[in-house]
Amino acid sequence: MNIHNLHQPSKERGSVFVCNTITICFLLIFIFISCAEPKPYYEKNGKVFNTSYHIKYDSPILLSDKIDAELQTFSLSLNPFDPNSIISKVNNNEDVEVDNLFLTVFNKAMEVSERSGGAFDATVAPIINLWGFGFQNSDSITQEKIDSILTFVGYRKIRVENRKIIKDDPRILLNFSAIAKGYASDVIAALLEREGVKNYMVEIGGEIAVKGKNSKGLCWRVGIVSPEQGFLGYNNIWGAVELCTLCGLATSGDYQNFRMIDGKKYGHTINPHTGYPSGQDVLSATIIAPDCMTADAYATAFMVMGVEAACKMAETIPEIHYFLIYDDPITGKTKTIASQGMKPKLRK
Repeated sequence: MNIHNLHQPSKERGSVFVCNTITICFLLIFIFISCAEPKPYYEKNGKVFNTSYHIKYDSPILLSDKIDAELQTFSLSLNPFDPNSIISKVNNNEDVEVDNLFLTVFNKAMEVSERSGGAFDATVAPIINLWGFGFQNSDSITQEKIDSILTFVGYRKIRVENRKIIKDDPRILLNFSAIAKGYASDVIAALLEREGVKNYMVEIGGEIAVKGKNSKGLCWRVGIVSPEQGFLGYNNIWGAVELCTLCGLATSGDYQNFRMIDGKKYGHTINPHTGYPSGQDVLSATIIAPDCMTADAYATAFMVMGVEAACKMAETIPEIHYFLIYDDPITGKTKTIASQGMKPKLRK
């Protein structure tokens, strides 16, 4: 799925040809072959929000400057690592009005929190920081600290009034890392749509928005990493998801982002109810939704809820499809399960 940089052909002066049947046939064949070649796709890679991004799209013009401007605007709203961003000011209890980008993410976060019974919760930021996975770090983790923080964690303890965030407790912090990267992919996809781009793939921090086909005229294929490590210690590719229509895809898993504490492995997905890494049977959750923001949020919720509860919840949300890799507690083996809507898209 790698797309190499393609240079525009150089323009040369036309030559005078003798008009005969052979020459005309040759020219017609040459034109036909040239038109049949795959058209060039632009590719843009970079860093944003402490992660990488990769964007591939077909367009008659380069859109790098517009993409950079859109990402900068997004960062000033939702990047918790930027002290001048709106979310940083909200976390510092400054008097600030939130913009439309912030409102969109906030409202979706509240929706997914409600549907998942609080398995997804953007106010879990202080616990994430405590475990060393957030925008702040703590020196030590104790049960007393966890219990203390949990007293002001909860998505129902925060709301929006007149474009301002109202907190029940000033110590509440927001972290949209489990939804904002997906929304950033949607925002860039929306930009490409406005520019008339018909085929694109936008990937930011592993969260993907796609439409149309790649430079070879085929549906986009996104690899699914197996949580199990191969012989050399690297993660294998389980297979792929084939995507042809406008949608978002996100995968969440604890197999790459984790900490070792006293010889025990702790993943980065935190259960907002317990204050501990989820420790559920789900090793990897891949979600397809109409937009990447929704897929991103539910991928995290699935990790926290576990296979049985997550699949039951998904029955009430027909617009999402899932593929889970999980540990079977009975056999001790790794197994997979996919929704009916996901199965036709899987490629082994």
